Formats: sequence, structure tokens, C-alpha cells
Amino acid sequence: MIRFEQVSVTYADAREPAVQGVDLTVPEGELVLLVGPSGVGKSTLLGAVSGLVPHFTGGVLRGRVTVDGRDTRTHKPRELADLVGTVGQDPLAHFVTDTVEDELAYGMESLGVAPDVMRRRVEETLDLLGLTELRDRPIATLSGGQQQRVAIGSVLTPHPKVLVLDEPTSALDPAAAEEVLAVLQRLVHDLGTTVLMAEHRLERVVQYADQVILLPGPGEAPVMGAPADVMAVSPVFPPVVALGRLAGWDPLPLSVRDARRRAAALRERLGGRVRTDPPAPPPAGPVAIADRLGLRRGRIEALRQISLSVRPGETVALMGRNGAGKSTLLGTLVGMHEPSSGSVQVGGSTPHRTPPREMIRRVGLVPQEPRDLLYADTVAAECAAADADAGADPGSCRALVSELLPGLPDSVHPRDLSEGQRLALALAIVLTGRPPLLLLDEPTRGLDYAAKGRLVGVLRALARDGHAIVLATHDVELAAELAHRVVILADGEIVADGPTPEVVVSSPSFAPQVSKILAPQDWLTVAQVREAL
Repeated sequence: MIRFEQVSVTYADAREPAVQGVDLTVPEGELVLLVGPSGVGKSTLLGAVSGLVPHFTGGVLRGRVTVDGRDTRTHKPRELADLVGTVGQDPLAHFVTDTVEDELAYGMESLGVAPDVMRRRVEETLDLLGLTELRDRPIATLSGGQQQRVAIGSVLTPHPKVLVLDEPTSALDPAAAEEVLAVLQRLVHDLGTTVLMAEHRLERVVQYADQVILLPGPGEAPVMGAPADVMAVSPVFPPVVALGRLAGWDPLPLSVRDARRRAAALRERLGGRVRTDPPAPPPAGPVAIADRLGLRRGRIEALRQISLSVRPGETVALMGRNGAGKSTLLGTLVGMHEPSSGSVQVGGSTPHRTPPREMIRRVGLVPQEPRDLLYADTVAAECAAADADAGADPGSCRALVSELLPGLPDSVHPRDLSEGQRLALALAIVLTGRPPLLLLDEPTRGLDYAAKGRLVGVLRALARDGHAIVLATHDVELAAELAHRVVILADGEIVADGPTPEVVVSSPSFAPQVSKILAPQDWLTVAQVREAL
């Protein structure tokens, strides 16, 4: 269905190709997973299938990419629209209309699909992706995860033969991710749709893949094979594979179910061993307090009776399904929203009544869309501006960028970075001011496991230095590794608040892979198991 023939792509002003030596075939009716570290060219390879590379992005494509016999060099993206459906890393860049239902219908209108067929397909897609209650909602009012489901739905309605998805579950809660993956499985198995998908959260998707394509490093030729074979040599791998490598299991398990069948001996070895948890923060007065906080946004009650406090040195993970109110709560803590009821205090000030120049000394927010913080033409200019705004020593921001993204050139434009690289740059800009309270909204979206490990190291060091950290995340593995406390929101209310092991182990949705594999023992991460052994 998709054929790459000695493909390489070189962008303007780049010294080396973004990808090269790609010679492989993606068969019809298979789900093929594209993996590799951040910045190795996964999005470029996906763009070459849809024709966006090079027709939209520019650059030089050598070799040939054909999709169902159509050469992407001679067919522009609009001439492939009936064949290839594409969802990029940024759902907001995907939308054309204002409401959910209109967006689902737009692609079919462009292709001239009959009105009665359009009506049926819109209803089917609303049901498939759990969007029925959102059909009349303005897209701008949806959470990041809800927007991602709408973006996926809008490419499903025209019934393309090929789906190209870049991080399709990155902003979804675990249950919504399972639903989307179940839909993709149904399309592959029942309709013969070909799915090519790049994803960093391999714990969610690798067990569903028919084959895996690994891009080992920038400009390196890809490796393609069965998932277990590729995971054995891949530099990026999910916790279930990490545990399998540690225990010496062969072949490596790809799912919790496979791992549990082999884990009896490992559970026996771990019996009586004590888990090492992150050290508890020292007793201190709270840096942020919300007391019976309520917030209405139009007809929607986004937050209800939220009572929460965060101490210096404490890391709190906010979890819950898409639209539960996590991002709204972070926005209220930083002063973006005025509460409808109750009160909120950060560093002794009321956020929405405090001038922004004063608030940035007390609290820093890294939003879901990192480009909101990026306005300069180069990474070096962004870092210089961050140093000046924070009153930090020159080079402070650049040092943080180098820690999170080794080897990133100063001269690159932020818009040319991958989603994960942009997020790391925005994080470094906010961290330069070293605010006492740090708020992170989906901080691991687009990050590979190595980059996530570096991020965990930076955040742990900040917590040890007394910074309070609140992160809204769907990444259960991050919460298990980093958070002292987990707060679960549902429909704007707190439904659980307690130490991480107590909250996540008891939840089938939010338990990490290691916890599920080694239950009833209460291990959370591979690092804890390695240390105990």
C-alpha cells in the first residue's frame, strides 16, 4: 500500500538529511508503528506519505514514495485527500470549522460525498469516539484531549484507505486512548485500512502493532520487523519491555497480560523487599491554597468545590479524563481565570488580581501548546530573552535546554522543532525564572523515554530545592515515577487525593504497567524493581 524507495529528505539550510536510506513497504491492512527518539525524522516520514513533505514543508525529497500506486512527488496533498487521512501532532492546526459536527463533515464536503452518506458517517463517528455530547460545542472550548479526538474523527469520516497519525494518543486519558486504539483496530481488521502511526507512549500501542519501524537516530536507515524483535534492539521501549529485559524474559512481552504470565518467579524474588519511594517533602506552610474553588465558563461548571493545598518541595499529579478540569485548575492558579466562588492564593497573593509581572515571580506555567510561549526566530534568541525576563545569568536558559535536549543547535527556528522539542524549550524558558510554584500541563507530550527521564531528573532537583510542582498529566508512568501525591478530578470535582501508591495502584485506569504486572505487590516503576534486586 505504501512504498518507500531509497527516500531521503533534506530541508532548506540543513546540513544533513532529516531522514535517509528509507527503503521499505507498508502492507495493506496492517497497523504499523513508527518509533524512535525525539527529532529523528518520524514526522518527516509521515509527511512524505501524505504529500505534505515536500509540497508544503519545502526541502528536497530524493527517491520515491507511492501510496496505492500514486507518486507523492507528482500528486499534491489535495490529490491524495481521498486516499490518505492525516492527523498531525498539533490538533489545533488541523481545524477548519468552528464546531465539532461541522469539522467532522468538512472533509466529506470537500470530496463531494452525498449528504445522506455524510449524515450517517458523522453519527457513526460521534458514537465511535464518544463525541456525541460535544457535537454542538465550539472546538475552541474543548480540552486538548477532546480536540485530539475531533481531529481523529474528522479524518475517519471520508473513509480513507490509509491513515497517517502522529502521536494520536498523546493528549488522551488512558480510557479515551483505549477507545481510539480499539477504533483503529476495527478499521484495520474489518475494513482493511492501512494505519501508519508514530507514538512515543509505546506502553499504549505496541501490543496492537502488526509491525514496527524503528528510526534509531538522525539520518540513520530504519529497521522494520515484528514488534518483539524490534523492541529487543530499540533505544526506546515501554516499561513492560524494560521489565522483560531486566528479568531476562525471551521473547520480550509486549502487553501486561503476557508479562503477568511470566512474572511469578520475579514476584517471588521481590517478596519481602521494600519499595524505595521519592523522599517526602519537609513540613512547611503551603505555597498555594484553593478553598472551595468554583469556576463557571458559560453554561459549563468547570470546577466545583475544589479544596487543595501544595507545599514547597511537593510534586502533585493532577489526573482524570479529558475535560475533567485539570487545565482549568492550572489556569486559575496562574491567574488566567477568575473564580466564580471560593478563593485561591498563590504565594500570599490572589492570582487574578495580581499584575502578571509580579505573578511570574511566584508561579510559572508551561501550557499544553508550548508555541504560546515561543515568539523569537531562533533557540538562542528565545534563551536570551528568557534570561533577561527572569533576571538570570546569561546562558542559564541555554544550559537547561542542553540538559533536556542535548545537541540542539542555537540557530534552529522553534517552529522547525518537533512537538516534544518545542515543549522542552518552553519548559526551559519557564524554569529559567525558578518560580516557587511550577505548573506543567501535559509535560511529556511528544517526549521519548530518554527525554522524559531527563525531565524527571530536572523536576526532582527542583523539588529537592523546595519548588512546588503541579503537573496535569495522562502519563501514568510519569505520575508513578515522580509524584508524591495524586489528585484525580472528574467533572470538575476532586474524587481522590492521596499518596501516589495508594491512589494509582487501586485504579485500573491510572495504574502503571509494573504495578499491574506485579500485583498484588505494590511496585510502581522498573527503577524501583531494579534497585530492589
